[in-house]
Parts: sequence; structure tokens; C-alpha cells
Amino acid sequence: MKLFKLLYFLDFIHFKFYGTTVTGLDYFAWPKGPVPRKLYDDFSNEEILARYKEYFRVIKETDEDDSSSYSFKISLNKKSPGLKLFTPNELKIMDDVAFQFKDSTATEMSEITHLKNTPWDKTIKQKGKNQLIDYELAIDEDSRLSLDEIRERYQLERELNNKQ
Repeated sequence: MKLFKLLYFLDFIHFKFYGTTVTGLDYFAWPKGPVPRKLYDDFSNEEILARYKEYFRVIKETDEDDSSSYSFKISLNKKSPGLKLFTPNELKIMDDVAFQFKDSTATEMSEITHLKNTPWDKTIKQKGKNQLIDYELAIDEDSRLSLDEIRERYQLERELNNKQ
């Protein structure tokens, strides 16, 4: 859960300032907070996980309260990930998010994502549970770009991701 929250904050903060995401993932308003459904599904797929075994190990556990829900324990292997893939802006936000939440538990991070007027909260109230969280809900007075600029950049990102 903590990894999903860290990625959520990384993507939504980066979107707010630059109009693009870091991971390209879509997040959904699940009961315990925002979840990148594709990554969640990938963690359930042994074939996909095998591709990344040199970097990390994932252990799938059934939720005690809900047998249809899973959680994952992730441990990094000694080989460090290649950070050269990230831009300086992405690395800066990544460092800020990691520092801000370094001592937080997954439960504490979940509570933060549930605060009033967060993108998760707005999605739950406007569309209901398990619905796509719109990145534009991250835009506020601290955003550095106009709404038109953000939409243009995000559209370009989506087009480029679809070509891969």
C-alpha cells in the first residue's frame, strides 16, 4: 500500500507542476485510497514479476478482512534501480516525497489521501468508489501552468505512451 501511495503522490505532484505524470499510471479511488490498478494487477501476475526479480521481490498476501483483496510486501534486491531514466524534476519530487513520508506507515499515508478535497475524496464524492481519479483534480493555486498548458502536455504524454 505504501508504494502505491508514494507513486500516487509522485505522479499527482508532478502533474500539478508540469502537466505530466512520472509513471503514466492511472489511479482509481479504491476504499483504502488511490490505487494504480494496472500495477496492482501486474503484481498479481507471476510472469510479469519474473521480469523484475533482479530488482525486487513481491509477496502476495490475502487481506484478512476481505479475501477478495490482496496486499503485497515488496523488498528490494541489492541491485539498485536505474535512476538515469528520470529527469531532474522527477528526481527532485521523488526525493521530496520520499523525505516527507520516510517515517510514515501505509495506514498514515492512506489517511492523508483520504483528507477532504484531495483527488481521491473528490472522486469518491462525485463518481463513487473504484472510479478513475482525474489528474486535473491535483491542480490548485500552486500549479505552475495554465489549465490549457497542462491539458496539452498531458494529451501529448498520453499520445506518446500509446505509441509504445
